[in-house]
Amino acid sequence: MKRTVALRAAVAALLLATGLGTAQASAAPPTPRAEASVSPGMLDAMRRDLGLTEAQATERLRAEAAAVDTEKAARAAAGRAYGGSWFEASTGRLVVALTDRAKVDDVRELGADTRLVKHSAAALDRAKARLDSLSAPTGVAGWHVDAEANSVVVTVVRGERNAAGVRDFVDRALDQGPVTVVQTSEAPRTYAAGTVGGDPYYTGNVRCSIGFSVHGGFVTAGHCGQPGWAVRGWDGSAMGTFQGSSFPGNDYAYVSIHSGWWTVPVVLGWGTIPDRLVRGSAEAPVGTSICRSGSTTHWRCGTVLAKNETVNYSQGAVYQMTKTSVCAEGGDSGGSFISGDQAQGVTSGGWGNCSSGGETWFQPVNEILSRYGLTLHTA
Repeated sequence: MKRTVALRAAVAALLLATGLGTAQASAAPPTPRAEASVSPGMLDAMRRDLGLTEAQATERLRAEAAAVDTEKAARAAAGRAYGGSWFEASTGRLVVALTDRAKVDDVRELGADTRLVKHSAAALDRAKARLDSLSAPTGVAGWHVDAEANSVVVTVVRGERNAAGVRDFVDRALDQGPVTVVQTSEAPRTYAAGTVGGDPYYTGNVRCSIGFSVHGGFVTAGHCGQPGWAVRGWDGSAMGTFQGSSFPGNDYAYVSIHSGWWTVPVVLGWGTIPDRLVRGSAEAPVGTSICRSGSTTHWRCGTVLAKNETVNYSQGAVYQMTKTSVCAEGGDSGGSFISGDQAQGVTSGGWGNCSSGGETWFQPVNEILSRYGLTLHTA
């Protein structure tokens, strides 16, 4: 019997427990994200990885859920004056950057704080796009738009800052617009791994992790396999086939599954928290907490650090990635990044590990769904 049979039973029990398994409960209005219940395991993970008390973690999740909705409205209200936004953990509020003072009151009425800046988000995106057209050496870890800094931030590997290729790239980058240079201790790498035990899927002798269920299969990292490659499940049996894959440039893939396997709207909590139901894919702002599930390091949490970052792996650059402070290790590639009950993306790579810490990037899930015309399986 496949492990997913037991998982289905557990999911059915979870649905009943949350009021989703009966006709009477289905008629009840859905629980707003800002008021969704928080499991003790989730609070434990946030205490461990973010250094929060239970009360602080509970309040932060409530404020972050509200910020997701506020960001959408604020972007519309700001129009061309929108300079980006981020969640300020110290105040529990969304901050919206604006290039036009006349838009301040409109945005503040929505419940956000504001900051006047010189460059719009559109201008910063154009500057980053110009950097994306450049070829970067491996000593350049990546680059992204930082709304709070109101700049495109280029990250170089400490120890290679003075290498000729890195100096040349930085000089060219500075000519493309508002650019700030920072340093990191290690270069990013992908998180695929050789065959080991756990709860994986396999392609050849490589182990990766499932991202999110979609109708007909699941999404994962592109560096884990190529179109046509066969996939084996955790028990070694035939599971599915890579139907689409992109890496580098992107880092995403779609795997269709065979009969005998099925999809469920669940992210594994690995005993740290109860398995999480997936209810949508609303994008979380920079600054919010986020957690990751993978077959090696299981359930880990951190903070969204940046969006639309270009990550320069040794295999080539990958664009439009989201950077987090969550740790990861080999075999976690492709695994789920989730904020509350909202799918965020699939694990790509990073630096460091879960003993000493580090940073990890994910490919946003909405881009993957759009690319392959997929529908996220939600509860």
